[in-house]
Amino acid sequence: MKKYIDAFIKSFNGTLDWTWKSIIFEVPWYTNYFWGLIVISLMVWLMEIVFPWRKEQSIFRKDFWMDAFYMFFNFFLFALAISGFYALLGIFFKDIGITAQRLALIDPTRWPMWLQLLVFFVVLDFVQWFTHILLHRYPFLWKFHKVHHSVKEMGFAAHLRYHWMENVLYKPLKTFGVMILGGFEPEQAYIVHFIAITIGHFNHANIKITWGPLKYVFNNPVMHLYHHAYDLPKGKYGVNFGISLSLWDYIFKMDHIPEDSGTIELGFKGDDEFPKHFLKQNLYGFRKGER
Repeated sequence: MKKYIDAFIKSFNGTLDWTWKSIIFEVPWYTNYFWGLIVISLMVWLMEIVFPWRKEQSIFRKDFWMDAFYMFFNFFLFALAISGFYALLGIFFKDIGITAQRLALIDPTRWPMWLQLLVFFVVLDFVQWFTHILLHRYPFLWKFHKVHHSVKEMGFAAHLRYHWMENVLYKPLKTFGVMILGGFEPEQAYIVHFIAITIGHFNHANIKITWGPLKYVFNNPVMHLYHHAYDLPKGKYGVNFGISLSLWDYIFKMDHIPEDSGTIELGFKGDDEFPKHFLKQNLYGFRKGER
């Protein structure tokens, strides 16, 4: 028991120390996710202001400040709170004999760095795409994912507006994806993480970008807006599930972009009764009888 307690405390303190050092610029700039998130957010927000897709939408759109709070809560505060529990999970799996070496399908350590980063990016993106489908497919998970889909005016900060329970599902599955790679994470993995943050911000931004022919590879604001559409194609529980990459949706026939005006209604049926405030939104999924 003592080793579990020690691991929990060590992981929590380590995350707290790293976060504080990030805030006061005592970590390498290329691994500073705190200020990196701020810089990326300001950059994409400026593009929204200068090149708005929906010109009638306010710069400080509906729920702008709540979404900004969600960004820092999910990216830092909740990450701090849960860091110790993931350390415990790692020790538990090791104790019962489940290790990265046992699950590894490939060994990328001898590959060129660019290939390591590419495979790392693609594998994690596929895991997140599959997890995203689960969030829509199963009512228990959809209750929590409703927080993200309660956005009624789309903007960059909506990227990280999600219920903290999603991390409870995403993190273990992403860890499983890394274990398939033999527990390997490239030395320059920060490049992948910053690219993913930037693409996610763009996908939710009030900017009309489709990337031309690359739209079949990379997700984009037009495609993702229809993921948030109030009215879905008949018989569908969701479309356009892509996170950074759109190719999974095209491969598995889950793409849907009927037009590109950007004026569609967002949300889900019954969202008029969904809580409007942070605390109530995060308690909603635990209420009995909700779907």
